[in-house]
Amino acid sequence: MKALWIALMCCVTLWGQEMRGLLVNRIDEAKRGTGMVVGELTPEGRVFTAHGTTSTGGDAPGAGTFFEIGSITKVFTALLLMDAVERGEVALEDPVSKYLPETVSVPNRNGRAITLADLTTHTSGLPRIPSNLDATNLDNPYAKYGPAELYAFLSGYTLTRDAGEKWEYSNLGVGLLGHALARRAGVSYETLLRQRILVPLGMEDTTITLSVVQRKLMATAHDEQLQPVSWWDLDALAGAGAIRSTASDMLTFAAAAMSGEGPLRAAFARMLELRRPGQPGSEQAAGWIVMKPMGAEVLIHDGGTHGFRSALMIDPAAKRAAVVWINGPTDVTDLAAHAVEPRSPVRMLAPPRKEITLTEAALEQYVGNYPLAPTFVVSITRQGTRLSAQATGQPAFEIFAEKTDEFFAKIADIQISFTRADSGTVAGLVLHQAGRNTPAPKLP
Repeated sequence: MKALWIALMCCVTLWGQEMRGLLVNRIDEAKRGTGMVVGELTPEGRVFTAHGTTSTGGDAPGAGTFFEIGSITKVFTALLLMDAVERGEVALEDPVSKYLPETVSVPNRNGRAITLADLTTHTSGLPRIPSNLDATNLDNPYAKYGPAELYAFLSGYTLTRDAGEKWEYSNLGVGLLGHALARRAGVSYETLLRQRILVPLGMEDTTITLSVVQRKLMATAHDEQLQPVSWWDLDALAGAGAIRSTASDMLTFAAAAMSGEGPLRAAFARMLELRRPGQPGSEQAAGWIVMKPMGAEVLIHDGGTHGFRSALMIDPAAKRAAVVWINGPTDVTDLAAHAVEPRSPVRMLAPPRKEITLTEAALEQYVGNYPLAPTFVVSITRQGTRLSAQATGQPAFEIFAEKTDEFFAKIADIQISFTRADSGTVAGLVLHQAGRNTPAPKLP
């Protein structure tokens, strides 16, 4: 028994060293944030690995450091929905219009109304972001988007397909769901969250509004240049991404989701009973993205605000879960997957690329539209000496020249190479992302 225990502890130590090395790569070598934390939950207990600082020159982060969980909030909103179903307060096939003011005209198509089930599975037909929200301004863009703006958008929007027909990720849709559930309960979204999830699960370090003490424990958010940026506040769309939490509390949530016990066990189970086709290779449950990367079914959701990225992953069969956050704009989903399943590959990031300055005239050559697919176009725009790329339905992001015709993004592992015709004019681009090289011609 003693020999077995020593072998087990050696394995834990080696695993911890490997994970710490991955964090060192993200923070010290690739400069993607100033600090990050990985929390792992296994049948043997909890392990936390942290590296860096909560801000430049700040304290070391840990299991109790607060961060923005971003879109992982959508899993909590889905749980609120299923809890309301369990209580008999709502039904999944209820139209969302039932829980909004009568003056709001919620769009429908061919007589098919948008239901609560449509909203939580991203099949409502609503766009990712409402057009009356300025998504190009990353400095707290949702803070002033209240019910009046939400209702105005809904009343003026025309669906391009029937609700329930197709999966399309929608911050708007899940934000609307959270708003509707709060109206049904007669309280704010934050109060509903606290009463029905946080208090029952004992999650004392999960909140939307930070206390004075919690603000001191909150990590600083950073942009791609590692400059401090604003934390995000969400009003009407709080259910899409407003929660702040700690790695410790997020593992408490994961444990409750896996246990099959506790006050919310029936609601957690209902979340996985609702399934619709999701993005390729996945199913969309209520809140959770469901995948089988190594054969076993895993539940995934990641999150991103201007200055944080996070990921939560659960393997219910193995009783393993992981949460990862970094206070900078770089994806960490691969680290969560690797923590849950060590065979899952993880990226080693290169040091920051060095940018060069091109003239406005040189940059103007790249401006135009480049269709990667018939309905998916990358638009390149210029403002002075700054070049930006924006894909259909997604926020714009700045790209930086490494050399002539070669650009890179700082918010994600994306590179763009521009191609030229024999005449020397820009004729197209190649998008390099996730190991794929996707060409697109430049439209006349």
